[in-house]
Amino acid sequence: MPAKSESAAELMARARKIVSILRQTFPGAKCTLDYKNPVQLLIATILSAQCTDKLVNSLSPKLFAKYRTVADWAKAPLTQIETDIKPTGFFHNKAKSIQGCCQELIARFGGEVPDNMEALVKLPGVGRKTANVILAAVWGRPTVIVDTHVTRVTARLGLAKQKTADKIEMELQQILPEKDWSFFSHAIILHGRSTCAAKKPDCPACPLNKLCPSAFAFGVLALKGRKSRIK
Repeated sequence: MPAKSESAAELMARARKIVSILRQTFPGAKCTLDYKNPVQLLIATILSAQCTDKLVNSLSPKLFAKYRTVADWAKAPLTQIETDIKPTGFFHNKAKSIQGCCQELIARFGGEVPDNMEALVKLPGVGRKTANVILAAVWGRPTVIVDTHVTRVTARLGLAKQKTADKIEMELQQILPEKDWSFFSHAIILHGRSTCAAKKPDCPACPLNKLCPSAFAFGVLALKGRKSRIK
């Protein structure tokens, strides 16, 4: 377990050790959304907000068979899109974002998904997280993707102290080699889903517990709570 206070060099060294263990634990970690082209990934990423990739993937075959092109999404009745994506939650806003995004793609980019952050974040429903997913998966760019799992796990690991996604992204960029950015993001997401859960992280089974300042803290706090109630 790392010391309470560590230098910038020590933090970077620990981050690299974490990446090494993640590569052994989640070799080849990558985006878990199913897609066959950039537009499908863009739609799927918008749908994945406040929703699991597993649920989005279960709906994708039917959705992408019905809406085959950007124009199909852009021209469909909004109420129909809402009905079709309803299981993903927040379907009113997501439907507006998807349709607005596709209309913008047609109007400004010839129906193609742009390959740069500046253009992507100007599309309806697309923030830095979605843009980074696209840039990494479609264009092979090194990006740090910050979702709820990355926010939670990197805070517990003591790799990021900021609270907003944009600032966390910059923090992680400073301590990780650029070549590891995309892998690290996807691996941490998988780790958050499988081991470092929000309410009950499995610290004993965690391969990173010796490098994590928060390891076992949740169990200790729970034990203290039980003892205080007994008294």
